[in-house]
Amino acid sequence: MKRSDFFYDLPQELIAQHPAEQRDHSRLMCLDRESGEIQHRTFFEIGDIIRPGDCLIMNDSRVLPARIFGVKAGGESVNEFLLLNAVGNGVWETITKPGKRAKVGARFVFGDGLMTGEVIEVKDDGNRVVRFECDGEFYSVLDQIGQMPLPPYITERLEDKERYQTVYSREIGSAAAPTAGLHFTKELLARLEEKGVSLGYVTLHVGLGTFRPVKADDITDHKMHSEHYYMPAETAELINRTKKNGGRVIAVGTTSCRTLESCGRMGGELKECDGWTDIFIYPGYKFTVIDGLITNFHLPESTLIMLVSAFAGYDSTMNAYKTAVEEKYRFFSFGDAMFIG
Repeated sequence: MKRSDFFYDLPQELIAQHPAEQRDHSRLMCLDRESGEIQHRTFFEIGDIIRPGDCLIMNDSRVLPARIFGVKAGGESVNEFLLLNAVGNGVWETITKPGKRAKVGARFVFGDGLMTGEVIEVKDDGNRVVRFECDGEFYSVLDQIGQMPLPPYITERLEDKERYQTVYSREIGSAAAPTAGLHFTKELLARLEEKGVSLGYVTLHVGLGTFRPVKADDITDHKMHSEHYYMPAETAELINRTKKNGGRVIAVGTTSCRTLESCGRMGGELKECDGWTDIFIYPGYKFTVIDGLITNFHLPESTLIMLVSAFAGYDSTMNAYKTAVEEKYRFFSFGDAMFIG
């Protein structure tokens, strides 16, 4: 298939710039995989769709406030640093802007002295490797001085950093939120459990590559970024039990879906596993684990709309997106949701 097959027209005003006032009051489009039928609901009604005996599998990764601003020692120039990968012992690979002021040996001060950093390497791709030092625990200081690395299509400032975290986030390491989970409240999850829905968790740390556009005309030529995942034994056992008892395994978000399908490629019953995945799911892919998917509305020509098309069917997906535009749904990270089942 061609990249252009996944294009749709999206008016700029439909790109959500801020989260819904209440998490579970976003809109919810329900798409039937078999018939292509569409229903329009509100997210807090999802308990009417998920049945007792089903399980929800959620990504509990927590977003780093990974965008920090440093003043060059001895000067007034300000550089932006975006933390990508922890190398160890306070050393991080970063994207630095502007790069010309961040040569090897350059030192920067962050948060009025709460943290300092020294550039120790410039990589071939222009990324800087920086050694950070601070008094106290690194992530605590980062939480004080850092900003959320919001996607480039969100231009408004986020006042409450927790609104770019799911209510169940706990494993620090993502550069972007697993946004399908942003719609859940603790109260909604409790009501689902009371109904007989089981909750399970996996961890996939979302990398900035999730925003990398598909440039190849033939989508099979696209190279996916690699992300680290972990499925605990209790989640594997929950999924196996749910399948055995005739319930549905519903992935909350494309990151949970990619984790489950990566584990499912090993064959047989699921077991505790971890590793790196660059799985690329597009139409023609045969799903082995998930029976339902909760997801947001994704960018045109992105790998994520390709994944949705693989699960829901290409024609049904593109019709759903056309309908969402006509009905003025809110799109992307802070936008509305879909349930596909």
